[in-house]
Amino acid sequence: MQGKQNSVLFFTLKIFSATGGIEKVCRVASKALFEIFNGNLQVFCMHDKTGDASGNKYFPEKIQRSFEGNKVKASFSAIIAGRKKEVIVLSHINLLPVGWVIKKLNPKAKLVLFTHGIEVWQPLNNRKRKMLHCCDMVFSVSNFTRQKLIDVQGACPAKCFVLNNCLDPFLESKTHLQKPVDLLAKYNLEQTDIIIMTLTRLAITERNKGYDKVIAAIASLQKKSAATIKYLIAGKYTGEEKNFIFKLAETNGVTVILTGFIDDKELPAYFALADMYIMPSKKEGFGITFIEAMYYGLPVIGGNADGSADALDNGKLGIMVNPDSVAEIESAIAKIIHTKTAYIPAKEKLMEKFGFDVYKENLKRLMHI
Repeated sequence: MQGKQNSVLFFTLKIFSATGGIEKVCRVASKALFEIFNGNLQVFCMHDKTGDASGNKYFPEKIQRSFEGNKVKASFSAIIAGRKKEVIVLSHINLLPVGWVIKKLNPKAKLVLFTHGIEVWQPLNNRKRKMLHCCDMVFSVSNFTRQKLIDVQGACPAKCFVLNNCLDPFLESKTHLQKPVDLLAKYNLEQTDIIIMTLTRLAITERNKGYDKVIAAIASLQKKSAATIKYLIAGKYTGEEKNFIFKLAETNGVTVILTGFIDDKELPAYFALADMYIMPSKKEGFGITFIEAMYYGLPVIGGNADGSADALDNGKLGIMVNPDSVAEIESAIAKIIHTKTAYIPAKEKLMEKFGFDVYKENLKRLMHI
């Protein structure tokens, strides 16, 4: 398989035109596939624009074809190209109809689907469920999502595998030894403040990320602790959710800072500003931000009711809490404030679990290469 020219097609929605978790997965998956198949890879991206891949570090720009949002052209081009491929990899279940057609035209091709989280947690329509059964392999980013595929979608367990996400191999090394002075000044913070950080998009549909519970936990803890605690939430927000959060914060007497959108290049400084990272979610497929926070030396708190359990290695790399329990969230925050260093995961353990080389080897093993 490795010796044949252009034996693999990786069909994606977005890679470089957005900065979300799925796009991060697509970037590292592209790099891994390119290396596993000795460069015999074509990348088709439905929504990226021509030039978006220019200068990227993950794979040669020439192997990506961008369709600038033209869904029909992207789909037909993928079908035509897929007829001659040995492996078709789909980055998202919304691309499954294209994969299904390719499989009908090229039944010997191996069809692989990546699943990330909530997009497969609710019952699919009958048409998509039938199409799902044509996949040879379905890779889920967490055990939670894999089990949802089996229980909710009726997917064949023998075809469903866990491929945890990994750290981007090009993440900037930790360079800040202290809290960045410019960010302290920007947000009117003191070096002695305990800064709790969450990175998420803020909208009424995102409240299952648990930031409202964190505010309640901080409010309770402040009555018992002498520490000055500030809650920094980084990410885009709607006007409605901004008002909701500030009203909740005011009612509870908690200082909440909303940063708005943060570019990936700025994130290392924000992680350096924080004392811990928290997201007691009930809707994370995995939670790449957990392992990024750990990479930059932060202790983390996550929920035990979704894919976050995989990112925290079932509690070996961070504190897991019931996301509905304000008391458990408060207790976890208090533990880290009291003995922060005890909860900072060892870098070696983090890389052994979520390093890029480990990810690539896992992908290679699962695909039987």
